[in-house]
Amino acid sequence: MRNRRPLIVTLIAAAIATAIGIALSFIIHWFPVQASAQAKNTDRLYHVLVIASIPIFVLVVSTILYSVWQYRMKPGEELKDGPPIHGNTRLEVIWTAIPAMLVLALVSYSFVILHDNEKKPAREIQVQVTGQQFFWSFVYPSSVTGGKPVESDQLYLPANESVQFQMRSKDVIHAFWIPAFRLQEDVVPGITTTYRATPDRIGTYPVVCNLLCGLGHSTMRTNVHVVSEAQFQQWLKSKGASSSTTVTKP
Repeated sequence: MRNRRPLIVTLIAAAIATAIGIALSFIIHWFPVQASAQAKNTDRLYHVLVIASIPIFVLVVSTILYSVWQYRMKPGEELKDGPPIHGNTRLEVIWTAIPAMLVLALVSYSFVILHDNEKKPAREIQVQVTGQQFFWSFVYPSSVTGGKPVESDQLYLPANESVQFQMRSKDVIHAFWIPAFRLQEDVVPGITTTYRATPDRIGTYPVVCNLLCGLGHSTMRTNVHVVSEAQFQQWLKSKGASSSTTVTKP
């Protein structure tokens, strides 16, 4: 009977590696702070994908290492051929069906998360985003200001209020990315792209262009300020009363 000790050692090592990998995915803070409801959904999806992916990765690597360890060529065997084997239909069906079901389950769960992120609430505000080399500008339409539209190079949002971003580009393709919101969308010339977010953590977070858009790409940054509803209304009033504010038509 073949010695099963190497196989047992490999299985134990694989189980330990899987446990360590999954634990590290939770212990190490890989991402910025969560600042939106969508960020929580996205991070949960990430952890589900990691929990599903790490065992598969460890299984594949362990199989390769075990095969190299146990079936490596020994001196004097250079011209020998391996023993003939026949296909195993049951095994082939199993290793085709299980990955297919796993992929289908992960795709379905991803769809649920993305659909939930884009679900339109009963109340939300719109902010028009314009990207151009190499800065962002934001327009708050009359439906938000209650008066004239207000334009700013800083993004202010009320906490716990759904926001739909309506994005346009004046020149090349940009990517409107707020890491703390876990959301990104391409900003394409000639069309309007959208996504929505519900900021739920007061603070200031970076806004980044995440597509190489020219020599000044690295400088195409600004901030999103998540503030209370009262502070947001106060900021709108101050911008509307400021002589330096540029007023544009929606």
